[in-house]
Amino acid sequence: MRLIDVFAASPALFIGACLVVGVLIGSFLNVVIHRLPVMLERQWRAECAQLAAGAEPATAVERFNLVVPRSACPACRAPITAWQNIPLLSFLALRGRCAACRARISVRYPLVEALTGVMSAAVAWKFGFGAAALAALVLTWFLIALAFIDMDTQYLPDNLTLPLLWLGLLVSLCGAAQANASIPVDLRSSLIGAVAGYLSLWSVYQLFRLATGKEGMGYGDFKLLAALGAWLGWQLLLPTVLVAAAVGALVGVILLSIQGRDRATPVAFGPYLAASGWLMLLFGHDFVARYFGLFAVRP
Repeated sequence: MRLIDVFAASPALFIGACLVVGVLIGSFLNVVIHRLPVMLERQWRAECAQLAAGAEPATAVERFNLVVPRSACPACRAPITAWQNIPLLSFLALRGRCAACRARISVRYPLVEALTGVMSAAVAWKFGFGAAALAALVLTWFLIALAFIDMDTQYLPDNLTLPLLWLGLLVSLCGAAQANASIPVDLRSSLIGAVAGYLSLWSVYQLFRLATGKEGMGYGDFKLLAALGAWLGWQLLLPTVLVAAAVGALVGVILLSIQGRDRATPVAFGPYLAASGWLMLLFGHDFVARYFGLFAVRP
């Protein structure tokens, strides 16, 4: 029996496999979350330096990407060996400390790995074995990376939001849309969702700037909602924004009361959009159907 047939016949095995794969992907997402903003900053600095220097050749810099250089302890710069880089297990074995200098390892690394594993297992449970689950997993992993990058830098890189948008349109083009299915949606809903997702937040941004003279959000939020619209269709845009805004407002109030933050302190909206979009991926159509069912005329 082929492995595909085994996964198709055993939902529990498929969920377990997605849990393990999700943890492994989470380890890679940690690299993306940490290195991609640094890579972009270095690229911008190099471009600015080249413009300032005119036609002079740019100075050679050390390679820095998602593969090179090798991962090292931020405190002592000791290289991290293969066994020290096993997701979750190495953190537990080392008791959260560097093997060389005993400096504390951020708990964020195993948190991202565990979160990615659990969310991947939830996707497998919801969609079952098939192409829809694969597409949902890809969307989930993108959203995790975007949420944590925005949380750290208040920036949603085009390197992730734009490919996510095009992937959503491609999935809708290639996939066969099913009734009341989260993905894939039909191409028309996907296209309208992408356009409406971008223009809705762009319009709010412009109105807020006209009213206050300030910028209420970044263009990355527009692109992320456009990508969610491409994946989920225009029907789930309003619930996505409402849930994200409600949770964001609640968290903002809590931070103001606990940490004493200034009301003018900017708060990243991307993590709330990403979390809300993922919840809509799993439960959006059921939620909308039940909501409108409350107003259905009963004999």
